[in-house]
Formats: sequence, C-alpha cells, structure tokens
Amino acid sequence: MVINLDIALELIAEVRKKAKEIGVPMVIAVVDSGGNLIAQQRMDNALLVSVDISLNKAYTAVAVKMPTHELASASQPGQPLFGIHNADGGRVVIFGGGFPLKQQNEIIGGIGVSGGSVEDDILCATAGVERLGAFLEG
Repeated sequence: MVINLDIALELIAEVRKKAKEIGVPMVIAVVDSGGNLIAQQRMDNALLVSVDISLNKAYTAVAVKMPTHELASASQPGQPLFGIHNADGGRVVIFGGGFPLKQQNEIIGGIGVSGGSVEDDILCATAGVERLGAFLEG
C-alpha cells in the first residue's frame, strides 16, 4: 500500500477531530515512505512554528523508523544517539508527536503533529495512526 492524498486527508481529519476534542489547534503533516510531504493542514490559531515542526516530526519518524518520543530518550547526553538532532540539516526532531505509518512491518509513511504539549501532540498523532489501522483492516 502507498499513502496517497485521499488517505493522508482521512488521517488528518481524524487528528483534527481529536485536536478539537481536547481544544488544542494543531498542524498535521503526512509524508510518504521517503519522507516527502503528501499533505499538511494548519488548524485555525495553531502555532506558526508548528508548520515546520510537524513536517519534521513526520520526516524523522520515517527517517529513523521509530516514533519521535522513543528517539527522545535515545538522544539524551550519554545515550547512543546523542547529537542526532543535528543530523540531516537539523530536520531530526527528538520529542514526541511523530510516528511512522506501517502496513505490517513495512513503513509506508509518517505522520507528525505539533501545536500543544508533547503529550497532546502524541495523543492527536495516535488518533491518525489508529485511523490508518482501521483503514487497513477494513
């Protein structure tokens, strides 16, 4: 399966629904398996900085093949990936809100969400990941 625009927009819609539910405007980005942007939306009043952050979270999740919150702990001083946030022209994000999108064990894209606390971003991004799971099952 390939993440196309229609699927990306469905995932974004699910994230927007969760963001409205918790009352936090978000920016949501969906990338393909190469980290290239498919779709991005900025909810009204979402932070401007979240445009770049959401895209880079989605990119990071694909590039390192793990959720960005998992990369956070591995990139702290004394840990094996310390300094990775300087890689790839500074595009690597080391805090939560980015997830690889998978079909079975194959990465088919990534989603990145930014606009609230790290916990809010993870919660909303998870809604998108779960929507993909339902889409793949049904």
